[in-house]
Amino acid sequence: MQGRSPVNTLDIDRKPEDTRVVVAMSGGVDSSVAAGLLKRQGYDVVGVTLQLYDHGESVHRAGSCCAGQDIDDARRAAETLGIPHYVLDYERRFREAVIDPFVASYAAGETPIPCVSCNQTVKFADLLATARELGADALATGHYIRSRAEPLEGAPARRVLLRPADAARDQSYFLFATTQEQLDYLRFPLGDLAKAETRALAAEMGLAIAEKPDSQDICFVPQGRYSDVVTRLRPDAAFGGEIVHLDGGVLGRHEGVLNFTVGQRRGLGVAAGEPLYVVHLDARSRRVVVGPREALATERVILRETNWLGDRPLATLEKRPLACYAKVRSTSPARPVHLSVREDGAACVAFDDGERGIAPGQACVLYDGEGQGARVLGGGIIRATERNADAEAKLRAVLAMPEGAAA
Repeated sequence: MQGRSPVNTLDIDRKPEDTRVVVAMSGGVDSSVAAGLLKRQGYDVVGVTLQLYDHGESVHRAGSCCAGQDIDDARRAAETLGIPHYVLDYERRFREAVIDPFVASYAAGETPIPCVSCNQTVKFADLLATARELGADALATGHYIRSRAEPLEGAPARRVLLRPADAARDQSYFLFATTQEQLDYLRFPLGDLAKAETRALAAEMGLAIAEKPDSQDICFVPQGRYSDVVTRLRPDAAFGGEIVHLDGGVLGRHEGVLNFTVGQRRGLGVAAGEPLYVVHLDARSRRVVVGPREALATERVILRETNWLGDRPLATLEKRPLACYAKVRSTSPARPVHLSVREDGAACVAFDDGERGIAPGQACVLYDGEGQGARVLGGGIIRATERNADAEAKLRAVLAMPEGAAA
């Protein structure tokens, strides 16, 4: 249309210099380069860093994110890039929205993923609202994922999420809970880059953190010891109980279900004539149920907190299941599944070829394909798993036995 401003690289009908973008800067190389790329393209860039937990305790801990040192790194990166930078105190909100639910989930025998809830609440809800208050047209992050606008007949275009160019850095598993409203406001400048390219750009931009190691641990869990955090905040979660075989026999005792995860083989503390795996954790009876590897086979999972980004309304899947792909771990390949909706409204994912070692609390993320560039259809948190009828019957029998009644 003649006289209309061209759409810029962020799909916003405004010149870059008239487009304000808030960038969530964690202090790492990825978010710093995202800010730098937008600055190079002429956008009005504002860097924002969230202080999520105690600054003093976290200053010298490597391998984390949003720690005290990271805040300093983000500030220096902003200075190098020549953009304004703000630090916001989100400690209380982070505790309420991420840490407390994580502890409660672990105490309940689940395997939670706090990065999902952090993105869903603190970053893509609270920070997004702050970005709007700052007059921003978009909020950008350093996640490795792609998004693009797709036209809709008779309606404004909406954005879709796609797996990134660098499959080794794919972070789509952690972003399934992004709502359509949030997605339309978010931008991901690194989606078409490989990690090596990002580091090269950081060096080219003169950023001191060009070779900074990637974060490894959950930011509020020192050295990956989840049990330490859970025990400190929920001492009752460390109460001991029985280790019971799926056939009903008591094999020993444990010092808290929080020390185990479904699928675990080593460190069970019991001797047996066969390899045993953790099959189920029952926080109410404080039982750790173990069994042979085949007992880990899962046919279906039931989801809660489902977020749907697909074109077809989720409710229509009650009568006509959707063939798609699912990941139950961030590093596992996408597997063929059929997604349906039960009469109670819960989403059910049936694995075409079965899956092993799935734990409640994990995320199940859905895609329209299995390869690079596949679209994220949404997903949910696994509420329950279902095995074959024989294994389910044995598990129910074990869980129904009163303490001390096992053979």
